[in-house]
Amino acid sequence: MTSRFNLAFRGLAASLSAMVTVLGPAHSQSLLRDAEIEQWIDDYSKPLFKAAGLPADQIEILLIGDPTPNAFAGGLIMGIHTGLITAADTPNQIEGVIAHETGHIAGGHSARSDEMMSAATVPMILSLVLAAGAMAAGATDAGIGLLGLGQNVGMANALMYSRGQEAAADQAAVTYLDATGNSSEGLIQFFGKLRNREILTDRRINPYNSYMRSHPLSNERVTALRERAAASPSFAAKDTPEEIERLKLIQAKINGFLQETNVTLRQYPLSDQSDPAKYARAVAYYRGSQLDKAQKEIDALIAAHPDNPYYFELKGQMLFEFGQTEQSIEPHLKSVSLAPDKALLRINLGRALIGGEDIAMYPQAIKELKSALLLEPDNAFAWFELARAYGGLGDEGMANLATAESRYHSGAKGEAALFARRAQQNLKPGSPEYRQASDIIAAARAKAADDVPEAPEPETHKKDPAPQKKPDGEIPDPQILSN
Repeated sequence: MTSRFNLAFRGLAASLSAMVTVLGPAHSQSLLRDAEIEQWIDDYSKPLFKAAGLPADQIEILLIGDPTPNAFAGGLIMGIHTGLITAADTPNQIEGVIAHETGHIAGGHSARSDEMMSAATVPMILSLVLAAGAMAAGATDAGIGLLGLGQNVGMANALMYSRGQEAAADQAAVTYLDATGNSSEGLIQFFGKLRNREILTDRRINPYNSYMRSHPLSNERVTALRERAAASPSFAAKDTPEEIERLKLIQAKINGFLQETNVTLRQYPLSDQSDPAKYARAVAYYRGSQLDKAQKEIDALIAAHPDNPYYFELKGQMLFEFGQTEQSIEPHLKSVSLAPDKALLRINLGRALIGGEDIAMYPQAIKELKSALLLEPDNAFAWFELARAYGGLGDEGMANLATAESRYHSGAKGEAALFARRAQQNLKPGSPEYRQASDIIAAARAKAADDVPEAPEPETHKKDPAPQKKPDGEIPDPQILSN
């Protein structure tokens, strides 16, 4: 099944290491992928979506690398800033915000912004998996490059709800939280945190007010929310110590990847021997090119928690990025054995198997990448790596077919059609692969037709003649179709 985190956009990176490379200047935004964080968000969001009667597997969640504590929702899309996660004191606070945004989706409050959100998601990003791979792929002729947002996502501030819609989303949030047996106190606490920030900034314009700008509070609304929440049978429910510890680990991972290394090491000094501190330091040392120190921290975590796939994932990532490709395969294998349903972990493994340039490993790489694509068929980078594996084995037809899929899912429909035609020259007519290439060509042609603008009405109010088709049904040049 296609990942909910990969449908609305062409997701970035199997691990948060990609965050480092996709982030541009300070305060820029990037869409991110991370198997651990996605699972964590799923665990809190899916029950709420189901309680709201929404199609939980169809709601796209955008994880946005941005330090502002913000979230937004529209259509069947929800965006969560990393700053929202790192600013929270408890998981219930984030859960409350997700419940509130779910209220906006269920209430259809953002119908007027659907076109804006659609336009914003199309050019967002290409599907990449690892940081070094992302940088390398950005320089290839295939055009699989980094596309950090550069400018603000724009969605959040465009979703300016009315006070009535905000109050309705508050009440809906309490209903959904009650249905899942969770407290709505976290939502009230989060609103309080943001109000305190506004007071401390003395009304200066600053990045931390983004949620308050797009979700304006009124005293009446807060009072109504408190009264309803206090009467809820689940109001006294609390996060367990295990849930709080899990949040701290997620926060440590985000801080390690998105903060400057020296900032992270000050925040998590060696005197702090907790698991979150070790996790943050492992990432910080790795980013600071101190592999020995990074390995010491991650090995300590693995020894204490040998069933955690994400610790093995990080170790494999470290070794791979520092050129120890063969050594990286074992921890990646372990991560997949512990979490076989995570496409991003399988892509990591497939890439490591290819990275050693040992042709004997390529069949296994192909197997892993195909398994990943069964889970995320629109992951452009997985297709790109699959093309590399087939190319290494000299299978030109399958290499071109995988490249066509990669270009198609990264938005370059014209280039996809060109590679599909090349693939057909080496594929057996009538075979499933040949038909797959034909489907790509047909889809690209349909996209080209959709992109042809209507001619303007002349003064006579008669339509201009229809544009002439190119000979042999050729689709327009690739650059016209590329997004």
